[in-house]
Amino acid sequence: MFSLRLFETADIPAAIALWQNCPGVAADTADSPERVAAFLAANPRLSFVAEVDEVLTGTVLCSHDTRRGFIYHLAVDPEERRTGQGRALANAALRALAAAGVAKCHIHVLAENATARAFWSNIGWTSRRDIDTLSRLTG
Repeated sequence: MFSLRLFETADIPAAIALWQNCPGVAADTADSPERVAAFLAANPRLSFVAEVDEVLTGTVLCSHDTRRGFIYHLAVDPEERRTGQGRALANAALRALAAAGVAKCHIHVLAENATARAFWSNIGWTSRRDIDTLSRLTG
């Protein structure tokens, strides 16, 4: 059985290791320990981890801009998938957003990540066909 709790800065090394070992998670330079710590500090009480026997097995990073919520790196150890951890992490983030008065949440999923697309669809999320995501480096 797993348990959920708030994501703490002490969890960052284990979380990064999990993200690096989960196919489809696009971890990059924004996922350095310092940047993740800053993310958690800027978005208190919105991100969660799952644990089995005190071992980190899942994560969800969550933030909002006061209008819309955003989920990043919902990841579950491949050995722990299909145990309800992903759904529980997503629901914990949604409850935290609702408590903050945020009514809608978005997630970016890599187009080639069929597993993630199926997961999100199966738990009630809708794929948007009316918007595209555009990106640019700031430097």
